Amino acid sequence: MHLELERVHLQSLKDFAKHYLMIVLSILTALGMEASIERSHHRSAASDASARIQAEIRANLAEIQKERSHDFARWQELGKIRDALVSDIKAHASDAAINEHFRAMTKDGFYLAFRWPVLRHEAWDVAVANQSAGWMDDDELRRYTAVYAAQNSTSATMTEDLPTVLNGPRMMDALADLQVGDVQPRELLYVVNQMATVAGEATGDLDSLIARINASMSGSIATPTKASQG
Repeated sequence: MHLELERVHLQSLKDFAKHYLMIVLSILTALGMEASIERSHHRSAASDASARIQAEIRANLAEIQKERSHDFARWQELGKIRDALVSDIKAHASDAAINEHFRAMTKDGFYLAFRWPVLRHEAWDVAVANQSAGWMDDDELRRYTAVYAAQNSTSATMTEDLPTVLNGPRMMDALADLQVGDVQPRELLYVVNQMATVAGEATGDLDSLIARINASMSGSIATPTKASQG
């Protein structure tokens, strides 16, 4: 901030002291005004960033709820098919009888799939990059940090667990055999059980993520929907 001071002719030490004091007060006033403007800018930037982050969290929660509902439905449906296959195999039913039972259970369609939400983080990344996150109050910053940490850790856990449950090539082979009507009941059981397990784990992980987000946000954004995992 630029100050233009009036030129005066100093005739005594008293005049000098008065003029010096006026300069000091002018500088302090200017610095105070500049600091006030900067604080106002920081508050505005933090408020805007907070609004964008909360909107992003709400959108993520809506996506989580949608995919969780899909996975829960697949977990239930595939679980029923798996249990029926187990029952038929234990009863030593013929392959033809088991396949006929399977087709009856899946007359409306059959597919192996689970879904995982796209958890966005652009609003948070921007707030960190332009330093507006640093202008939020500590409690607010801790809550947002906890939410995005929960998103990252849950997704990482699911990614790490998938290879221990799913056998992609085996699943593709079983589905190809199913298309030509030559699938072995045990092979079908194995791949159905794999996907039922994954869908169940995804449902549980997403329920846990919703609960963690709500806990971090004091329950102000969404309410978790719990599913019994049996």
